[in-house]
Amino acid sequence: MTPPLRLSAFDGQDLDAISAALQDAVALLGDFEHSQRLRSFTMAFNRFCWEAGRRNRRVRCGVQIGHVTAARSRNIRQGAEDAVVNLLSIRFEPGQMPSGQVICTFSGGGELRLDVECLDVVLVDLSRSWRATGRPDHRPADDDDADGETHTQ
Repeated sequence: MTPPLRLSAFDGQDLDAISAALQDAVALLGDFEHSQRLRSFTMAFNRFCWEAGRRNRRVRCGVQIGHVTAARSRNIRQGAEDAVVNLLSIRFEPGQMPSGQVICTFSGGGELRLDVECLDVVLVDLSRSWRATGRPDHRPADDDDADGETHTQ
């Protein structure tokens, strides 16, 4: 079993490592919370443990983004707390430094944009890992299956 991840990001390169760890993480929209009072955005995911090598494992993790001044989404159903989303990437788009936007991209064209005063992202594994039923697969779909979605094998 791999040790739990605890990662933080204060620049784009740090966030690239968090993005790689979160690729293909799944979540319920009900596990997302924007706190205007605390100026944070928190998400809980079941992330695929890419660091486990060929063993197919998932773990529950939390991600908190600090210094959030605004949150907007596109192609994400508001109020659909039981809707499942699949995270493809998380990146930082700088504005007038140190501010910018944290952009979470989901399969199916969903996007979450968070305006931040500065980049402050933390990922922490919250549970023991468990055996995953499949492994995310990003190979191009063949002619018989041309929906362009991410598949597991």
